[in-house]
Amino acid sequence: MSHPLEHDCKAHNSAKDPRCVCDHNPGGECHCPPNECKCDRQHHLIGETQEGHNCCATGGEHQHADSHSHDHAHHGHEGHDHSHHDPNMFKKQVLFSSLLTIPAVYFSHTVQMLLGYQAISFPGSNYIPAVAGIILFFSSGRVFLTTGWQEIRAKKPGMMALIAMALTVAFAYSLFLTTSDLLGYNFGHMDFWWELATLVTIMLIGHWIEMSAVMSASNALGELKSLLPDTALKVTGKKQVTVPVSQINIGDEIMVGPGASVPVDGVVLTGSAKLDESMLTGESTLVEKTEGSTVFAGTTVSADSNLKLGSLVIQATGTGANTAFSQILKLVEQAQQSKSKTQRLADQAAGWLFYVAFAAALVTAIYWWLNGTQSADFVLERIVTVLVIACPHALGLAIPLVTSITTAKAATSGLLIRNRQMFEQAAKLHAVLFDKTGTLTYGKRGVSAIRIANKSKLQDEGKVLALAAAVEFNSEHSIAKAIVQAANKRNLKLNQAKGFEALAGKGVSAQVGKFEVLVGSPAMLVERNIRMEVIDLVWADQATGSGSTVICVVVDGVLEGLIKLGDLIRESAAQAVYELQRERIRVGMLTGDASGVANYVAKEIGVSEIFAETLPWQKAEKIKDLQKDKSVVGFVGDGVNDAPALAQADVSFAVGAGTNVAIESAGIVLISDDPQAVVRAVKLSKRVRAKSLQNLWWAAGYNILAIPLAAGLFMPLGLVLTPALGAVLMSVSTLIVAINAQTLRKK
Repeated sequence: MSHPLEHDCKAHNSAKDPRCVCDHNPGGECHCPPNECKCDRQHHLIGETQEGHNCCATGGEHQHADSHSHDHAHHGHEGHDHSHHDPNMFKKQVLFSSLLTIPAVYFSHTVQMLLGYQAISFPGSNYIPAVAGIILFFSSGRVFLTTGWQEIRAKKPGMMALIAMALTVAFAYSLFLTTSDLLGYNFGHMDFWWELATLVTIMLIGHWIEMSAVMSASNALGELKSLLPDTALKVTGKKQVTVPVSQINIGDEIMVGPGASVPVDGVVLTGSAKLDESMLTGESTLVEKTEGSTVFAGTTVSADSNLKLGSLVIQATGTGANTAFSQILKLVEQAQQSKSKTQRLADQAAGWLFYVAFAAALVTAIYWWLNGTQSADFVLERIVTVLVIACPHALGLAIPLVTSITTAKAATSGLLIRNRQMFEQAAKLHAVLFDKTGTLTYGKRGVSAIRIANKSKLQDEGKVLALAAAVEFNSEHSIAKAIVQAANKRNLKLNQAKGFEALAGKGVSAQVGKFEVLVGSPAMLVERNIRMEVIDLVWADQATGSGSTVICVVVDGVLEGLIKLGDLIRESAAQAVYELQRERIRVGMLTGDASGVANYVAKEIGVSEIFAETLPWQKAEKIKDLQKDKSVVGFVGDGVNDAPALAQADVSFAVGAGTNVAIESAGIVLISDDPQAVVRAVKLSKRVRAKSLQNLWWAAGYNILAIPLAAGLFMPLGLVLTPALGAVLMSVSTLIVAINAQTLRKK
């Protein structure tokens, strides 16, 4: 098994400390110590050492999926990563813990006294809570003890360290009392066995809920992966053979039948069908594919409005990791692992909270000890409750869960987030500048308008276009192709042209049915003394001034119509500009094209700020000028010449069909080439920012209010928390954060 290396680690950029890129590690994450190894261990099964994995390099062992250990050592206060854990594992632990907790609570003297009942009594029944507590401490509680110690040893104490301290204090105190009782010394204090048991169980339930929520967030990415078929119909001669997708090579011919998913990237050889590309572009409209069209892995042959299903034979042009779909998955996975500014703030807060909780527990102990009005078990209960309730579990989940949901949702909306900090900035945009060609326009010549001449006898746009297309049908000129394509798009019937003749750079002529048709430039009319009315001349002059080409269509010596060809404006461009302006964002155009062309496009789509005839470095300077007043500026581009501007912008969007240089310079990639994807990115960023702040305020605010309550500050009001109730409240806080993040899935 080959594992190519990618030396791109900032801390270890040499052959000695490589990064690993393989099928189970597509992002090439750095596994230098102390980072966690996420290897699937398959290379061990065939006796290979996986370079780049610390566990392999040091001879360490992999942690098997069925292990009960729960590695939080890498968490510290760097947030939680439960992506590699199985919720079912903790479900089993919860069931086991619950079976021991029930008798521990039932036979507890404290609970009996509080609830006023008498438990069944038999020899040794008094020690059932102790037996259950000890078993839980060393079994289900071990995960919290080991990872808490690892956090402290790594000098990055976090929530596991707090839980471990609470459990250890409760265990040591209770064990002392129970042992003393066995030896005949009765101190008259209440033990904490039932609190210890309920605390472990509730913490496990909290972890189970958390991991289920994270797994649910990750499932969106899994659903994307499931769109790829496992097998494909390979065409060999006249036979079709079912083969694994992994065995398809570039150049192979593949049959894609009705309702089937395209297995690899390719180009259509024969057939026609409408494909659902929504998983790539976020657009629900089916896309028609015919001979020569490009198709992408993961897209599906779907029924059109007439419920007809087509089929295609394609030639593979990209397989495996080289498909557009695989590249999208790679970017999504990398984005889920990257951290935003808000996440780093949450990480810092979780770290600070450990020291706040530790200090609060110490102050609580000193205050109640000096106060002298309460027993030792009450003081200890306050300490344990403070340590438990201060666990920043919700804080650790607040942002990672939002991140997981966001990146997967963005990918299904035609967006790829390459830079999370940049995506976060999109919510604060003051201005967005668009490049014109290939961004607001298609970047290719097409028929943009047809005018019926003032003295036309036909008085029909369709007939004028059909006659022009019939004459130009066999021409290879770009103008001719654009005219024929426009006619085909309108499903016009084209009659066969006869007697085709080129007119020395001025145009072409042919006999179409009973008509003698001339198609050419306005200069052709002058040369042949064909009359053009002033109103038609003014229209042609305005079109030429906007950078378009005007083609005249003459039938039997009479000017019947004028066809304007130019860079076609994207249908969604005007709506995108309008919606951005509704978000109170200034919209401008930054282009290297001539002013006339730029002004025409800007007028059509509603842009008022235009910067035309700018060179690549001047684009970056224009953005700098706008940033001088602290404005957050976004730029949307697609070409090599846009790279400097994309790099300078606070938020950069690259059109997916653009150059690699542009995409590498951007923080957000628009898969669909649709300007409205910018609007979707801005709106999603605002929703994500709102959810992140809500989660942070809830998680942090909960701890700020709960610690004084746990310390007994409100005891005069009759408000006193037990450790178990503190654990319940902490888990509820985690659940609220998880549910709030899940609301991002709506809309």
